[in-house]
Amino acid sequence: MQKIGLYVKKDKRARKKADEFETWLRSKNVEVVRKESSPPGLHSPSNSKISAPRDLFCVFVLGGDGTFLSAVRWIGSLSIPVLGVKFGKIGFLAETAARNLISAAENILNNDYTIKRRMRLDVQVRRQDKKIISQTVLNDVVINRGALARLASIATYINESYLTTFKADGLIIATPTGSTAYSLAAGGPVIHPEVPGIIISPICPFTLTNRPLIVPDSIEIKLKLEKGASDIMLTFDGQEGLDITDKDTILVRKGSHSLNMITLPDRNYFNVLKEKLRWSGGRV
Repeated sequence: MQKIGLYVKKDKRARKKADEFETWLRSKNVEVVRKESSPPGLHSPSNSKISAPRDLFCVFVLGGDGTFLSAVRWIGSLSIPVLGVKFGKIGFLAETAARNLISAAENILNNDYTIKRRMRLDVQVRRQDKKIISQTVLNDVVINRGALARLASIATYINESYLTTFKADGLIIATPTGSTAYSLAAGGPVIHPEVPGIIISPICPFTLTNRPLIVPDSIEIKLKLEKGASDIMLTFDGQEGLDITDKDTILVRKGSHSLNMITLPDRNYFNVLKEKLRWSGGRV
């Protein structure tokens, strides 16, 4: 018997669809493990890596991109394939819409799909040379200043070589998958998920010559705040957050475990991009 996970947004419409889908799956002799997403908002980070059962065949995520990112954190470092089902407004991470859920499930149960590997980032925070947190992100890790804080001064190093000090409202370190999220809103480039790079995007930089930068995914990025910095937060995929100070060092590198995303037949990344960004000829 196959075992499939349902990760469901706390939303009346998503719950109703999940109920119908669970009944359909059980009629196909599929065991279902169901979990609801956490309430919206930032949570304190945890060092636990795995919560999902190891023997899941795949996970269907019923919700928007926030629900998808929460589901990815639930899966942790496991190689369980994931498929997003759109219930949100944009749904860059969704592979199909709710109305097509049954046909998508039939494809998957009949092994008519492919797996695309999406790079993740491993993020480590060290405080006075002691590791205090280690997280993995699919989209991005972000340094944000609070509403009353001054511009953040963020010293940035590439493989221990000093690059520059960004004076900005914050800084985004994003994967190609995350290039269509916060980084895009901050003026960063769109990168195809198969391009091996990491994006560094300053948020509203004080210096106009501070522009988004794409670096190889083989490097390590080190970030440190200026002396006396306060009211600064580090966030992981917009799901969890941690207050940081000038005593902290943030290390970011390519993750050791990529995410397996399910791709259905006749789905084309560039068509999806065109639709979501409403380029000429695109429909949403």
